[in-house]
Amino acid sequence: MHGEEISFVNEAFERNWIAPLGFNCDSFEQELCEYLADSGEELHGLSLSSGTAALHLAVKLAGVKRGDIVLCSDMTFSATVNPISYEGGVQVFVDSERETWNMDPRALELAFKKYPQAKVVMLVHLYGTPAKMDEISEVCTRHNAVLIEDAAEALSSTYKGKQAGSFGKYGIVSFNGNKIITSSGGGMLVSKSKADRDKAFFWATQSREKAPWYQHEEIGYNYRMSNVVAGIGRGQLLHLDEHRDAKVEIYKRYKDGFKNLPIAMNPYLDNSRPNHWLSCMTIDKKCAISFMDIYEKLNDANIESRPIWKPMHMQPVFKGHDCVKVENEYVDEDIFGRGLCLPSDIKMTEEEQARVIETVKRCF
Repeated sequence: MHGEEISFVNEAFERNWIAPLGFNCDSFEQELCEYLADSGEELHGLSLSSGTAALHLAVKLAGVKRGDIVLCSDMTFSATVNPISYEGGVQVFVDSERETWNMDPRALELAFKKYPQAKVVMLVHLYGTPAKMDEISEVCTRHNAVLIEDAAEALSSTYKGKQAGSFGKYGIVSFNGNKIITSSGGGMLVSKSKADRDKAFFWATQSREKAPWYQHEEIGYNYRMSNVVAGIGRGQLLHLDEHRDAKVEIYKRYKDGFKNLPIAMNPYLDNSRPNHWLSCMTIDKKCAISFMDIYEKLNDANIESRPIWKPMHMQPVFKGHDCVKVENEYVDEDIFGRGLCLPSDIKMTEEEQARVIETVKRCF
C-alpha cells in the first residue's frame, strides 16, 4: 500500500457509498481500460468480486453450454478452467511450448483438428509472461473460435507493445492479494463490446429485470465489486508500472545470481515485456539435484518457495480429460518436474533476496 488508496476509500465513506456499484467502481473500470487499450481502441470493463467471477462471465458470454469442448492452457491454476465446469463445458487441455511455457500454437492447431467442434479457447499468460499471441490469434481466427484471455497474472505485460488482456474477445485480470496490484480481492472483465459488458453486468447483479418488483428470467450471481474495494484498486493502479519495474529487477537479480549454476529462469520472447509477476527457475535435466531438494533447503531456512503449477491434465479432478501435445513428452510435465517458484514480493529487500540466492547456491 502506498497511501493514495486510503483517500479513495475515505471518499466512499464520506459520501456514504459503501455497497457494490458506485463512483469508485465506475472510475476503476474506466482507468484500467484506458491503461489496457491501444490508441483508438475502446475497451469496456466490469469490476467484479474476483478474477474467477470474471472468467465465469466470460465463459457464459462465449456461449459455452453443457457438453461443449473448450480448449484450455494446461499449465495454470485451476481457477482458469473451473468456470468451464460451472457451465457444464468440457476442458480439453493444450500442452505448453518451451519459449514462454504458455499454450503451444502448434498443439492448439492439432487440438482443433481433433475437436473441430470447439469454438472457445481459454488462454493463460503464465506468471506474467505473454504467450505467442500472433500465432494463437491466427489459429483462433481461422477456426472461428472465441478467445478468452486469462491475464490474471499478467497485468502490465505487453506483447509487441500491446497489453496482455486486450487481445481476446474477452480478457480478465485479477486483483487478488498476491497479484501485481491488489484491491484485497477482486477482478475485472474486459470486453471489446459494450453490449457484452452490460450483459455480464446484468448476470453479476442477480439477473434482476427492469421491473418494479423482483423479476428474474435468468440465473444470476452476486459478483459485483464493492465501492470500497474499487477505491483500493484505484490507488494501487497509480503504482502499477512501479510495481512491474520492481518485479523486473527481482527477476534480473535472480538471473544474475544463478548464472554459473545449472539453472534457467522462466523464459520469455524478445518481442514481449513480461511483468515478471513470479520469478521461477528450472534445474537442468542432467542435474542430480531435484527441485524438491532445493525446496526443502529453502524451507529449512524459513524461505517460502513453491513448485510450479501442476498441469491440469495431471490433476485428479480432471482425470480422463484429453491433453493435446506436439512433442513425444508433455512439455509442461517436464517443466513441472524441474521447476520452482521463488520469492518475488516487491517488499523483499535486496539483502533478503541475496539470502535466497545463497541458499540455492549451497544446494550445489
